[in-house]
Amino acid sequence: MQRSVRLKSFELVARDINDVDVELLHALSISVRWPHRPKDWNLLRRAGQGIVAVDGIGRVFGSAMWFPHGDDFATIGVVITTPRTQAQGGGRWLMDLVLEQCGDRNLALNATHAAYPLYVSLGFTTEATVYMRQGEVPPILPTVPSLDGQLQALSSDRLKEITALDTRAFGTNRERLLTLLAADASICTLSRGSEIVGYSMCREFGRGHVIGPMVARNDLDAVHLTAVHLNGLAGRFARVDTREKDGVFAAFLQQCGLGIAETVTTMSKGRRFLNREDNGPWVYGLAGHALS
Repeated sequence: MQRSVRLKSFELVARDINDVDVELLHALSISVRWPHRPKDWNLLRRAGQGIVAVDGIGRVFGSAMWFPHGDDFATIGVVITTPRTQAQGGGRWLMDLVLEQCGDRNLALNATHAAYPLYVSLGFTTEATVYMRQGEVPPILPTVPSLDGQLQALSSDRLKEITALDTRAFGTNRERLLTLLAADASICTLSRGSEIVGYSMCREFGRGHVIGPMVARNDLDAVHLTAVHLNGLAGRFARVDTREKDGVFAAFLQQCGLGIAETVTTMSKGRRFLNREDNGPWVYGLAGHALS
């Protein structure tokens, strides 16, 4: 695949995302009104691999990343192109480079409305809608139903206690990513008897905090795994990315001031990504738009 592309009056060259100053990446996300801070970019770079498009004087005009989970699956994210390059095919060029790096892995991503036609043309198929819910947390949360089980904090050195549960819900082992996220996150588990049936993480991201990843067996469990974090965020900005449109959990988020700010579309290429089991664990809160 060609490592440079000419777009009308200027040429862009592909560079490894780790070779670019993080402040330039931050400027790129600001230019398209994405909330990523330099700290968020650095986490993404530790979690995955990526390419940026730079011009002759080092300005960044686009990015695309991929996050391997084992040898046969990866998620794609942080695909950003400035309006100038998007209209001239810069996004497709970056995606072609990333797909080449991913090889024959099965893939999943969350597509913005603007990028959706590109992913369709590249052979991705639609699976679900993600509702990006966010807002300022009220001082008093709505009343939640009685808890069936026990909530407990989990230290980051005990992640193996939730790895099997997360793998069953997500569809592949992502222990490495969970380890990176846990370093700066508070973690809560929900147990019934001696079995952990759900967990949630809460960490700083963008304008405030994101609750996710979160795995639960049902809406009520997800409510409790969310409320335990929201209780400490009164008056602050919080975000939950979820594929739940209706039901008790979605209603609870709405009552907590987390309205739908945007939607994106979960898409896959290769094997189907989302496979929900009856009464089985399910990813109620995404790790992030880019990470799934």
